[in-house]
Amino acid sequence: MATLLENPQTQPNKLFLHGITWNQLQNLESSFNDIAGVRLIYLDRILEIMILGTEHEYYKRTISLLLDAYLRANNIRFYSGGSATLGNKEITGRKEPDESYNLYTKKDIPDLIIEVIVTSGDINILEIYRRISIPEVWFYEDGLLTVYSLKNNQYFKVNKSKLLPELNLETLTKYINYHDQYDAVTEFINELK
Repeated sequence: MATLLENPQTQPNKLFLHGITWNQLQNLESSFNDIAGVRLIYLDRILEIMILGTEHEYYKRTISLLLDAYLRANNIRFYSGGSATLGNKEITGRKEPDESYNLYTKKDIPDLIIEVIVTSGDINILEIYRRISIPEVWFYEDGLLTVYSLKNNQYFKVNKSKLLPELNLETLTKYINYHDQYDAVTEFINELK
């Protein structure tokens, strides 16, 4: 039987359930299909139900606009996968990334995942992505961009993207935190020229 986890750190926009089977997850997921802004994260029978807010969506979109501009300016072919759900019953994990990208060619598994963290959760998102073998994961939280690269089936925090080694992450972060999204992308594009 599913039970609510006691967690004094739980934010009002999150709910944690423990002991959820894969079949229960699928039933719950279908219940939320028509409700915008609800995200489910599942790992090893723990389910987090999260409601996304405007701050989350603003930063998610800003990062994707900046990254799209960088990739186009550098003639790097890319395919945005958005937030298509990743994971399955075999890995006992499932998550919708905030943004996902394949570089150079379309693939079943994204090369790059972007996650915007507004309120921390209890589920280890990197573990889900490790089980899927995502090569690189970027986390944006509290004004900082942190990059994790997969090597020997483990993630390591790195100072430079392995997929995009020429991308200056400090400059990118400056424009993510810029006061205006439109101006940030415009000035970033000008800086890339």
